[in-house]
Amino acid sequence: MTIRIDRVVTRGGDEGMTSLGTGARVRKDALRVEAFGTVDEANAAIGLIRLHTADHPTEDAMLGLIQNDLFDLGADLCAPEGDEPSARSRLRIEENAILRLEAEVEAMNADLPPLTSFVLPGGTPAAAFAHLARTITRRAERLVVALAAQEPVNPLAIRYLNRLSDHLFVLSRALNAGSGREVAWVPGGSR
Repeated sequence: MTIRIDRVVTRGGDEGMTSLGTGARVRKDALRVEAFGTVDEANAAIGLIRLHTADHPTEDAMLGLIQNDLFDLGADLCAPEGDEPSARSRLRIEENAILRLEAEVEAMNADLPPLTSFVLPGGTPAAAFAHLARTITRRAERLVVALAAQEPVNPLAIRYLNRLSDHLFVLSRALNAGSGREVAWVPGGSR
């Protein structure tokens, strides 16, 4: 698939409206726009993780694939599911992306010590950004669930986001591994 962008400034959104992938115009605060906008925000946070993964080539490669997945997911959410032939031919997030995330989680988790507590977000810069991306992904998931209650949504979109947040949590632990910087939550520890 080739994408061509001739103009960035279109002035089409100056009145608070934007176009979906189908050409339909909607308000910029529409739930669908919030959902794919938050997916984009998660993608940007993953870009921040990648600023710190030069010495983690396996993890960086995983994140590169995830960033591409998130563009696919944004395109999926931007073009509502429907019965018209053009909707069926649109880009959709696919099961193989979810299966890849699950396999990566399993592989990363196999090398980590078992959890005995919740983990506080933080540690190395890469791990801290992974936690940030995880929380943004969870927000995107909540928005897509809310959208799916109102309009047709590819059910794989919700599954992908759910799996991605798990992936980012385990990735944060993997990026902290050996650093001594992973901090366990101590219930009531601030008293």
